Amino acid sequence: MNPESQLLHRRIPVQGAHPNVTPLFQCSSFFSDSEWFYSRKSNPNTDELEAAVRDIEGCPHAISVTSGMAAITLALRLLRPGERLAANALVYGCSYRLFADFCAHYGIGFDVLDFSDPEALRAGLRPETRMVLFETPTNPLLRTVSIHGVAEAVRVASPGALVVVDNTWATPYFQKPLDHGADLSLVSATKFFSGHSDVMGGVITTRRDDLAEEIRRMRFYSGAMLDPHSAWMLRRSLQTFALRMRHHAATFEGLAAHLRAHPAVARVFVPDVDGRQLTGYGGILFIELDPALESAVGAFMDGLRLFDRGTSMASVVSAVAQPWSGSHLSMTDEEKRRAGIGKTLVRLCFGLEDPADLRADLTQALDRVAAGLRAGTPA
Repeated sequence: MNPESQLLHRRIPVQGAHPNVTPLFQCSSFFSDSEWFYSRKSNPNTDELEAAVRDIEGCPHAISVTSGMAAITLALRLLRPGERLAANALVYGCSYRLFADFCAHYGIGFDVLDFSDPEALRAGLRPETRMVLFETPTNPLLRTVSIHGVAEAVRVASPGALVVVDNTWATPYFQKPLDHGADLSLVSATKFFSGHSDVMGGVITTRRDDLAEEIRRMRFYSGAMLDPHSAWMLRRSLQTFALRMRHHAATFEGLAAHLRAHPAVARVFVPDVDGRQLTGYGGILFIELDPALESAVGAFMDGLRLFDRGTSMASVVSAVAQPWSGSHLSMTDEEKRRAGIGKTLVRLCFGLEDPADLRADLTQALDRVAAGLRAGTPA
């Protein structure tokens, strides 16, 4: 059965009732004769959400947690003092800060490497490297990293190290890391799984029984379990997940081509959709404005009428942000420059508005700052 159809009909049985929507089990504990006993370990709503994610991902284990950052933290807790973590140089700013702080606190070595270059990656990995963790496409710049290539480099240089992929932006709709050599795949369910900017969560998927057992154990004792209401809301949102992703992809394709042609845009960043690892993409892209417009970045974002400003993304409503002052604020200026993040870099997140309306909105805002540049007053 097509996973999209299977997902719609995935329900946890409710004894003595046959609701067409599973009710919210807003309780912390259950009677001793129940299949469940304590919601910090499991709950009918979290179980149903995890079953739906297993359908999408095509794997035996899905583990729901409180946020995407909680998912990363639980993955990091698989490391032990004296071991090493290797991460890609291009990564979400908060993830980078978590890597650095976690490793420093627990006596774990931390290496920042270029995962786009297989030779450089193999040279940078060490025998004591026990985990490699990276995003693909990357945040920012949307560079695609070969999951199979990384897994092969790890097999040669650091046998036994875990390959962990943050799949938040591609989502399992367009990319299934476990099919290409990853041991763990993580998503921030706050983003496309939710799609409405109204709930937070994270999910870890794996095909390895041993890793699933250990992560569930750590989730229980650390209190990182997703609450029933958030699980219920995410399960509801997943019923329109495929429809939303297809709309995001269609909007992305049309607007990327339009933005490339605008004179105020120096560069448009899009991922490499190879049809094998990454079968499609949509929702988020980056543009680099003309360097002369550095002082006009704020004016451009303020001039957009259909794009909210802030940390929201992957939602039904479009959003705009500057990574320099937003998603990567926790990095130093030098760290940002080394990662290729400049002040003219802008992140555009496309919602479910009519693509023609978004195109017109982007055009008028870009035209306005371009006119200011020609007049000698870009600000």
